[in-house]
Amino acid sequence: MTIKEETLHSNIETVNSKQLAVLKKHFPQCFDKKGNFLQEKMVELVSANEVELSKESYSLNWLGKSYARLLTNLPPKTLISEDKEHNQLDQNKESQNLLIKGDNLEVLKHMVNAYSEKVKMIYIDPPYNTGKDGFVYNDDRKFTKEQLSELAGIELDEAERILDFTDKGSSSHSAWLTFMYPRLYIARELLKEDGAICISIDENELNQLKIICDEIFGEENFIESIVWNKRIPKNDKGIGNIHEYVLLYSKSSIVKKEFLMRKDGIDDVYEFVEKQKKAKSSIRESEKALKKFFNINGYDRGITLYNGLTDEFRLWGKINMSWPNADTFGPTYDVLHPKTDKPVKVPDRGWRWKKETFEDAAQIKNGKYTNVVERYDGSLVCGRIWFAKDEKTQPSSIKFLDEVEEFLLRSIISTKSNGGVEVEELFGGKGYFSYPKPTNLLKTLLGSIKAETNDLFLDFFAGSGTTAHSVYALNIEEPLQRNFICVQLPEGTDKKKQAYKTGYKNIFDITKDRIIKSAEKIQQENPEYRGDLGFKVFATTDDFRTMDDKELTLSNLTFFDDVVLSDEEYNTILTTWCLYDGSLLTTPIQTIKFNGYTAHLCDARLYLIAPDFSSESLKALLQKLDTDKAFAPNKVIVFGSNFESAKQMELNEALKSYANKKSIELEVVVRN
Repeated sequence: MTIKEETLHSNIETVNSKQLAVLKKHFPQCFDKKGNFLQEKMVELVSANEVELSKESYSLNWLGKSYARLLTNLPPKTLISEDKEHNQLDQNKESQNLLIKGDNLEVLKHMVNAYSEKVKMIYIDPPYNTGKDGFVYNDDRKFTKEQLSELAGIELDEAERILDFTDKGSSSHSAWLTFMYPRLYIARELLKEDGAICISIDENELNQLKIICDEIFGEENFIESIVWNKRIPKNDKGIGNIHEYVLLYSKSSIVKKEFLMRKDGIDDVYEFVEKQKKAKSSIRESEKALKKFFNINGYDRGITLYNGLTDEFRLWGKINMSWPNADTFGPTYDVLHPKTDKPVKVPDRGWRWKKETFEDAAQIKNGKYTNVVERYDGSLVCGRIWFAKDEKTQPSSIKFLDEVEEFLLRSIISTKSNGGVEVEELFGGKGYFSYPKPTNLLKTLLGSIKAETNDLFLDFFAGSGTTAHSVYALNIEEPLQRNFICVQLPEGTDKKKQAYKTGYKNIFDITKDRIIKSAEKIQQENPEYRGDLGFKVFATTDDFRTMDDKELTLSNLTFFDDVVLSDEEYNTILTTWCLYDGSLLTTPIQTIKFNGYTAHLCDARLYLIAPDFSSESLKALLQKLDTDKAFAPNKVIVFGSNFESAKQMELNEALKSYANKKSIELEVVVRN
C-alpha cells in the first residue's frame, strides 16, 4: 500500500475544466486518446436515446462571462474556522442551524463536497443593482492579462477589459452578471433533486437574471415569476412602483408541478370558529362574521361556513362543475334548482360529472333533494352541491377545507412590507437595516415546498437574518424541524446610521444578533416549545499556510521541521478538512488520545495533525484498532508538514500490516 499525497483543491483550473471532467466521467466514449471532445459521438449517443436535437438556441453573453465561468471553477482561497465559544453555549451545542461569516462565493465553494444535493430550498435577496443600493463589483483575484487569457481562453484585449472593471469596481450589467453567475452555478449543485431556489429581484436586473437562470438551472425548470405586491401607493407621482419579483426555479422536473403552499392561517380560522360556537352565535351570524374575518386577514378563497344538519362547523370552498377539457364534451342533463324547481343553465361543454354521480353528491333520491340547507345569503347547500339563490347561476361542488392538504402557491403574493418594523421591534429603534424582507413573505415562500424534518434551507445573502427568523417561525407553526444555513459578508455599516452608533460595525453582527433576538422572542411567546432555536457560527479565514514571502511558510519547511500551530489554526485545519471530506459542519468531531497524542475522528476518518506522533502513539493506535470494535476508521489523513518521511512510512507499513490481519482497508493520505 503506497502513501497517497493529496492537495485539498486543485490550484490549476480553467474556464471549462470541471465541466469537462464531468463529461469525461459519464461519457468517456466521447473523447479520443488525446482528450479531445468528439462532438459527433455525443450527437450519436443522444440520438440513439430518442432525444430530439434542436438547432435553435440563444444565450446571454456579456463582458466577463468567461471570467465568471472561470471563477466558478477556481478553488477557495480561504479556510473555515469555528466560533467555539458561541457554539459551546447550551442553546447551540446540538443545533443543526448555521450562520457563516464570509464572502458567499468562498463559502459555497467550501460547502460543495459536503452539501452537494443536501439543500431543499434556497432563498436569496441579492443586490438589485439599482444604482442606489451600493452594489459595486470588486475582485481580489489577481491575474495578469496573459494569465487570464490562457485560463479563460479569451483574447488579450478582452482579458484586459475584464481586468479593468474587476480591478476598479463597476456596477454595470456585465459586472452584476459576473458577480451572480458563479454563485448561482454552485448553488445549483447544493440543491436536492426535488429542491428549488427563490430569488428576489426588481426590474433593473430581472431580464438578465431570468436568462442566466435559464442557462444554469434549465429553461424547462422555470416554475414562475412571482409578483410580490409589497405596498399600497401613497402620494406617488407618476407610476407608483409597488411590487418586486421572485423568480422560482426547480433543480429538476420532479418539483416543478408540485410547488404547493401551506394552509397558511387556517389554524386562526378554526380558532375563530370555536369562539363563535362557544358564544352560541346563530349559523347566519357566524357566517357573516367569518366572511368578514377572511376579508380582513387575506384568506378569502371563497371559503364559507357550513353546518349541514348537525352542529358542526366545517369550512369549504366551491369547485366549478363545468367539463374541464377544451377538446371534448362532458355529459349534458337537466339539473333542477332545489328552490325554484327550474332547470339551471347547463355549461357550454357539459357537466364535469355523470348524472348518477351528481345526484349522489346532491343527495337526490326519487328525483327529489333530501337535504336542503338555506344559507344567510339565500344560497342553498344540498349535500355536496352549492346552488345560488336562483337558477341563473350554475351550481358548484363543495370541497371541505379539512380534506385539503395544500393550496397552490399563487403567482401574485400580497403581504405587508413590514420587514423594517420587525427589525425595529427586535432592536428597539430605527436605522439598523434598510428594506429587510418581511417574515410573512419568506414564510410563504419557504413553506411552499413539501419539506421533511431536518431539510436544509439556505440563504447566502442573509442580510438582516429574515430567512433564519422565518425558519424559526415556521417550525413553531408546524410540527416540522427545518434547519437553516445563512451566509453573510462582514460588510461595514454606515457610520451615520444607528446600527454603527450602537456598536454594530458590520452587517454580519446585525445578522447574528437578529437571529438571537428572534429566537428569544419566539421562546418567550412559546415557553413550551422545545425545538431548535440555536445556531452554530463558522467563518472563512485567510489561509495562514501561505503568508507573505518575507515570512516562513508551511510549504517551504522541510520534513524535519515541526509546524507550530496555535489552537485556532489547528482547529481551522481540522474544520476545513472535515468539510472538504464530506462531513457537514454540524457533524460531531471526536477527540481520541493515543498515548498522549491527540487525534480526531469524524465520519470514519482519522485526522493526525499534531507533530508529536511517536512509535508509542502508533502502538496505541494499533491497540485501539484491535480492542475497540466501535473504532473502525477507513481513512487516515496526515498533516505532512508535521510528519517526516520516515514517520509516514512507519505509519503506512504498520497500518498496511494491520489491514491484512483484520481485513480492514485503511487508506493513508498525506496533506499539506
